[in-house]
Amino acid sequence: MKSIQTKSVITCPFCGTKTEYTMPEDSCVFFVKCPDCEKLIKLKDGDCCVFCSYGSAKCPPKQHEEMT
Repeated sequence: MKSIQTKSVITCPFCGTKTEYTMPEDSCVFFVKCPDCEKLIKLKDGDCCVFCSYGSAKCPPKQHEEMT
């Protein structure tokens, strides 16, 4: 069985900065602030969180859902 990834790299849609985050395993994150341009990165319509919208890995709840 594939393991759940808890790290994801978010690419800022405004400036392209890539930042690694540790994702919470039991909740979704709706926005993060880019450490470079300082703009607020919000999730896209239809996604559950910012990691599903801009991350290199989907959030743990979504990964778990896709495994079952």
